Amino acid sequence: MTHQPNGGYQPNGGYRQQSGGYPPPPPGYQQQPHPGGGFGEHGDYPPNGSYQSQGRQRASRAKKWTIIVASIAVLGLIAGGVMKYLEFGPFSTKGDPVSFGQGQNKGGGQAGGASGDKASDSKTLMPTGPEAKFKNANTLGDGTEIGVVTLDGPKSGFKGKVWVWAPKQYKDPKYAKSGFPVMIALPGGPGYPNNYWMGTDLGLQQSISKWSQEGKSLPFILAMPVLNPDDKHYYDGSDIPGQAKMGTWLTEDVPDLVKQNFRTLKSRDGWCFMGSSSGGFAGFKAVMKHPDKFKAVIASGPDIVPDSPLWKGHEQEMAENNPEVLAKRLIDTKGPDVYVAFQVGTAEPPIVMSQVKKFQAQYGKGPVHTMLREIPGGKHNAKTYVPNMGEGLIQYISQHMEGPTPAS
Repeated sequence: MTHQPNGGYQPNGGYRQQSGGYPPPPPGYQQQPHPGGGFGEHGDYPPNGSYQSQGRQRASRAKKWTIIVASIAVLGLIAGGVMKYLEFGPFSTKGDPVSFGQGQNKGGGQAGGASGDKASDSKTLMPTGPEAKFKNANTLGDGTEIGVVTLDGPKSGFKGKVWVWAPKQYKDPKYAKSGFPVMIALPGGPGYPNNYWMGTDLGLQQSISKWSQEGKSLPFILAMPVLNPDDKHYYDGSDIPGQAKMGTWLTEDVPDLVKQNFRTLKSRDGWCFMGSSSGGFAGFKAVMKHPDKFKAVIASGPDIVPDSPLWKGHEQEMAENNPEVLAKRLIDTKGPDVYVAFQVGTAEPPIVMSQVKKFQAQYGKGPVHTMLREIPGGKHNAKTYVPNMGEGLIQYISQHMEGPTPAS
């Protein structure tokens, strides 16, 4: 079927029936006089093997119109589905309330099952509440929704948006009493006022769904907060003296929001970061600084050391947020183990690759486990990083983390 500029269509790229009238007779037909007057038995086509009575013609016409009406209906459904997926017009659900089942699981209460059943397994932290009022930001093709809420961080004092998404498995009854691992996804660039992972164009959520079904990845809940408090400066995902406490925002307020609204895992084995560029640094630094809370990170094209100009005059505090210093401390104290999956494109600025390799050589030992995927021809952008996460990195961190436990 080929589409026309005017919205019509041609079946098989050919004839399109014109309005007003029925299809012309096939080539070769010759109308013959009939003894009773007119042409053919009823003034129609002659009885030459292609003859149709009026009754048969009416049936044929009815069949054609049935096909046309059915085709229009199918096209309408397809268009409606596409419009819903793209969030157009009357099909849009953007801004509608989104529920992740918090109400039925709040405060350690039962999460499905018969009365008297154990509320959850021993590894699971049930939603603690209070329940956040998420609104729909995007809807994926599989029906899962990305919700958004404005969080007034009680520990950081910073107020900003957080987007969240749960994989389809989260609402599967066999996982109703199990916690899910959480990945905090951080963008590059300003990371304000939006986190670009919250859109559907980069395919992060779709990729997690696909990889989890293929057994490559755990079915992660994604939390996608803003990275910086404005678009003028970058804060290295840290609590820089005299500035907004973005380190506390990322490592305490955002995880607390997820715990309040989702079934999560009590252990650090269920918590990780991923990020690109400056977001890669922030996630990498968070895992090195808080190995008691987070176990792994996928850091794509990251910085290795803090370099915000806002650190000026605060060199001691900057050192406490330097992954090299933090890695040496982990090695000296013999743990706990952390897992860092780097990826860098070969078309990125050479300094990015050289700094990552230098960190691996000096600090990738003992409890600091690292891997590096070099992306042939890869550039410094999110579109490069997402598909390549499936080439070993997502498997690497998933192997060292905890997943949901299905009911027996």
